[in-house]
Amino acid sequence: KLLFLGSSCIYPQLARQPMSEDSLLTGKLEPTNEPYAIAKIAGIKMCESFNRQYGVDYRCVMPTNLYGENDNFHPQNSHVIPAMVRRFHEAKVSCSEKVVIWGTGEPMREFLHVDDMAKGCIHVMELPYKKLAAALPDPMCSHINVGTGCDVTIAELAQTIARVVGFEGDIVFDPSKPDGAPRKLMDVSRLRSLGWEYSVGLEQGLGTTYEWFLENLDKLRG
Repeated sequence: KLLFLGSSCIYPQLARQPMSEDSLLTGKLEPTNEPYAIAKIAGIKMCESFNRQYGVDYRCVMPTNLYGENDNFHPQNSHVIPAMVRRFHEAKVSCSEKVVIWGTGEPMREFLHVDDMAKGCIHVMELPYKKLAAALPDPMCSHINVGTGCDVTIAELAQTIARVVGFEGDIVFDPSKPDGAPRKLMDVSRLRSLGWEYSVGLEQGLGTTYEWFLENLDKLRG
């Protein structure tokens, strides 16, 4: 068996929300993600082709945005959750009155804790082949979205992280900065039909992530 991990960026920029597996290759990709997305799509199609030609058992999962312990908290090149965790923490420590967030705060994003991602992958890999094949009748659309099926605005995310970290100042949004795609929500009905759902809520997951951040702060500074 082989497990190939894709990404939610494989779907068209203007895909219908929530994004179902069959929206793949139905429109243009988001320009800044296009090279990465094309590489992931090529991997999916390679796995599907090997399955059909050689009878192997290669399975593809498409995770939504991930976060959690051991993330990259670099101040310049981290993703949104670790970047905000670090920024709100540093603002709290320095007694800053405000934290500035890029964009309007209106875009919506879905987040899955890495522990749930790992459990979801194991669930997919342990499914009997006949059960999986029955749920995925089209061999040319056999990948599986892995996510929560629910999303929050960037403003709601910032407010939640501020609460978890203990920052009590103001959150200011800078609309002169880009928002990115208005929404990126995964349709996870295929995975639910196969018997798996996420278990780590966003605030709970942010809490354990922040605890890990504090425990490893010296290492992260180095």
